Amino acid sequence: MNQEPSNSSAVEQRTRRNIMKMGVILASAGLAAGLAETKKAYAGICITANALGTCNCFLRGTKIRTVEGERKIEDLVSGDLLPTHFGGVRPIRWIARYPLKKSDPSKPWVKDVRPVRIARSALATGVPLADLYVTGEHALFIDGLLIPVGNLINGTTITRQEAREYDELEYFNIKVEGHDVIYAEGTPVETLRDVDESAVNFADYFQMYGAPKTQEIRCAPWVSYRGSRGELKSRIRSAISPWFDRRERIDVIRDRLEERGIALSQQL
Repeated sequence: MNQEPSNSSAVEQRTRRNIMKMGVILASAGLAAGLAETKKAYAGICITANALGTCNCFLRGTKIRTVEGERKIEDLVSGDLLPTHFGGVRPIRWIARYPLKKSDPSKPWVKDVRPVRIARSALATGVPLADLYVTGEHALFIDGLLIPVGNLINGTTITRQEAREYDELEYFNIKVEGHDVIYAEGTPVETLRDVDESAVNFADYFQMYGAPKTQEIRCAPWVSYRGSRGELKSRIRSAISPWFDRRERIDVIRDRLEERGIALSQQL
């Protein structure tokens, strides 16, 4: 029988982590230094998808639920049928592809293109079914909200990977009719919302469908910290929540997953 992890001391640890995180955010607030570091990192990377940092993508090898079972995303094609949360069974219209390659293998990947790992059972028992790797802007569907996974990083079960062993990374995303939620490694996640020319195979989409629509309506409310200042405010709300709980829904979800991660790591 699966057992949920005990959270007896997780709240206290989560509070301490929030206080520590506040210090980290404040210490890293030097924007000039951050911009210089980002520019230096990009200098060693040849990125085919120019705007990958704002894309919502699955790493190659991710298993997607289809009506015929789980299949790797790179093996899917237009027309394959996927169960969706809002629209029932829907066919794939197009699969965007974003290959990345380092021009200098000695340099690290820039932060925005490094995959975020969501460990098995990080969200709930069996969710994900296996480790799930997505970009930081890819939104998970949790408690009726779409939340970019980068906002949920907790240092235990949801972490940004260095990917130092790879000189090449390849990301994909799936477009269905409208915006919807599909299942990757058993986890509800958003589909591609807006198609743009940053995908290496954009010409295929244009040939099939013409110019893409812009600003499609989201299938659910989308919430985010919107930068380090917003995250700092969130961490303050969470740090004082044992005494004065003024947390917003995204804070509560992040804290719950962080407490779960602490409890799971203690079990291991």
